Amino acid sequence: MRHLVQLTASAEKDLEDLHSYIARQDSLANADRLLDRLLEASESLADAPERGAIPRELAALGIRDYRQIIFKPYRIIYRVMGANVFVYLIADGRRDMRALLELRLVGN
Repeated sequence: MRHLVQLTASAEKDLEDLHSYIARQDSLANADRLLDRLLEASESLADAPERGAIPRELAALGIRDYRQIIFKPYRIIYRVMGANVFVYLIADGRRDMRALLELRLVGN
């Protein structure tokens, strides 16, 4: 079964922020390329969303509803709900992911 992949508003903001940062620090072409590749990685979840691992930071809190795929160094955090895949977070994995995940996902 093919799933429908949907980015939440916060994931869309993550992409906008990453694009702006790369465009400023590197080049618009590289920012566009990264954006395309992150969107492709997210869309790949339509065919096999269960392949992602449970983020260790959430597993440590007993939260097992979310999964992640890695597009180094970026982490795409999502949740499968029926025929839908909701992408909640797209972030550089070198950030303080525990704090970021707790802020974004705990309590949702």
